[in-house]
Amino acid sequence: MSTPIAIDIHKILKLLPHRYPFLLVDRVLEITPRESITTPRESITALKNVTMNEPFFQGHFPDFPVMPGVLIIEALAQTAALLILSEERAEDAICYFAGIDGARFKKPVLPGDQLIMTAKLERGRAGIYKSSVQATVDGEIAAEANITCAVRTKGA
Repeated sequence: MSTPIAIDIHKILKLLPHRYPFLLVDRVLEITPRESITTPRESITALKNVTMNEPFFQGHFPDFPVMPGVLIIEALAQTAALLILSEERAEDAICYFAGIDGARFKKPVLPGDQLIMTAKLERGRAGIYKSSVQATVDGEIAAEANITCAVRTKGA
């Protein structure tokens, strides 16, 4: 069995095209290595430190700052993309958010929270990957969904 892999912000910036204010993953804590050369990596755990300095808190909401659900889903999609792109061999690969099913929001995410995000690869074929994703705060589920990503060549 292989040792889990961690990814710092420098590697994240190489894998994802997102930049401030839209990069929503601060660090990858662990990627579970694949069982064999023929199987994809199975899961990833990443984190986002949510601070009052986030630009979206100015308008969502001024008197009660709450991280927008769509940005939680985007952070989860970026986490799934990191799992997929860490496996892709082409340096010019990009992962597009292609679909979402079963999104549920169970707990508000507030300034000072640490969002722990997990993605588990359910299946992948012909550049289309489906993952189940979950975001937690202090061990409680904040959001969960099933996400579809499509891997393409940059600029295609």
